[in-house]
Amino acid sequence: MSVVSDEPSTGRPSALVRALRGIPARERSAFGPQDRAAKPPQWRVVAIGLVLAVLFLIGVGTVAPATMVGTAALGLALGFTLFHSRFGFTSGWRQLVAVGQGAAIRAHMIMLGTASVLFAVILSSGFALAGEPSGYVNPIGIPLVVGAFLFGVGMQVGGSCASGTLFAVGSGQSAIVLTLFGFVVGSMFAVFTHTFWTETVPRGASVDLAALLGYPGALAVTLLALSAITVGTWVVARRRTPPPVERPPSARGIARVLRGSWPMWVGALVLAGLNAAVLFVSAAPWGVTSAFALWGSKFLELFGADMAGTAYWQVPANAEALANPVLADRISNLDVGIMIGALIASAAGGAFVLHKRVPWKLALGAVLGGIAMGYGARLAGGCNIGAYFSGIASFSLHGWAWAVVALGGTWVGLRLRPLFGMANPKPADSLC
Repeated sequence: MSVVSDEPSTGRPSALVRALRGIPARERSAFGPQDRAAKPPQWRVVAIGLVLAVLFLIGVGTVAPATMVGTAALGLALGFTLFHSRFGFTSGWRQLVAVGQGAAIRAHMIMLGTASVLFAVILSSGFALAGEPSGYVNPIGIPLVVGAFLFGVGMQVGGSCASGTLFAVGSGQSAIVLTLFGFVVGSMFAVFTHTFWTETVPRGASVDLAALLGYPGALAVTLLALSAITVGTWVVARRRTPPPVERPPSARGIARVLRGSWPMWVGALVLAGLNAAVLFVSAAPWGVTSAFALWGSKFLELFGADMAGTAYWQVPANAEALANPVLADRISNLDVGIMIGALIASAAGGAFVLHKRVPWKLALGAVLGGIAMGYGARLAGGCNIGAYFSGIASFSLHGWAWAVVALGGTWVGLRLRPLFGMANPKPADSLC
C-alpha cells in the first residue's frame, strides 16, 4: 500500500518543495514503516548549534532571572523534540481531512491527555518557580472564530503551523523563513487593528472548566472527550481506508535518541512533559505567536515608529514586554530556543540543509499563509500551541472551540493549496 504523501503526480520534487509541502520532509508521522537510515552527523553544524545555545542562555541570563534561563533551556528541548518526532499539527490535520488518516491526531490526543493530567497537578497546587501558575483561558467570541479559521487556512497554504515554522527554520529549511516573515507581518496587522477587535466586535465570555467542575471534574471531562475523538479517528479510518504515513530517515538502536525519528507517541509524551515544565518553571504554559508581534514592533521602532503609543502595546502586560529587551520576553526565548534546538537535532541526524531556490507559487503561499496565521493567532489569542495545546490542557473551552473552527479552515485551505503548487494526500485506492 502506498503511503500518504504530498508528492505531485508529475516528476520528483526538489528537497525544498518537499519541505514546503509538509509531510515528506518536515512533519511526517512516525507510524509508517522505517526503511531509510539517517545520514552521518554534521559535526560542524552541531558545534555551531551548541555554541549558539550557550551564547543564547548566557544572553538571557544577563537580562532576566534564572527562571527565564530555565524557560529558554526548555525552548531548546522543545526544538530538539519537535524535530526528532516531526510532530505534525499542519500535516496531521491535513491527513485527517484529506484521506481520513488519524494517526497524528491520535498522537495529539495522547499529548493533550498527558498534559492535562500534569497541568491539573500544577495548577491545583498553586505553585510554580516564577510565581503562582495560571493557564491560558480566553474568551469564545467572534475574534476567536475569525482568527482560528484564518489560522486553519493559513497553515495549509503556508505549509506549516507556528511551532512547525520555528523548527523548520532551525533545521535549515530556509524557505520557511518566508512563512515566518508572513507571521510577523500578519501579527503587525493585528497590532494596528487591535482597537477594532477589542472594542467593536463582541469578544464573548471565557469558560474555565476547572472553575466550573473543579480540577478532577474538568480532567475527567477532558479525558473523556479525548478518548471519544480517538475512537472517532478509528471509525473514520475504517470507512475511508487511508494509506499509512511514511517515516523520515532514522538511526537505529540507542543512537535513535539523538539521531533518530522518534515515534509520534514518544514525541507526544515528551512535548506534554515539556509544556508542563514550562508551566512549572515560568508560571504560564507554552506559547509561540505573541513574540512575532513583539519582533515586528521592535523592528519598526528602529526606524522611529512610536509603537508604545498603539492600543495593543498599552495593554499592561504587552507594554512591559515592549519596554524590556527581547531576551527578557518569555515567549521569544521559547521561540529562539526551538530554532536552535532544531538546528542541533537536525545536524545530529545529518538532515540540516539550506535551500537557496523556491518556486514563486510556493513562496507566495508561504508568505500569505504566514500572514493569515499571524493575524489569526492574535485575534484568537493563540495558535496551535497557545490556543489548541495549552488552551485545552488549561481546561479552557476556547481551546476546543479553536480546534473545531481551525479544522474548518483546514478544509478550505486544502482546496487552496493547488493554487500555490501544493498537492494534497490522496486516498489509498487512488495511489499506485
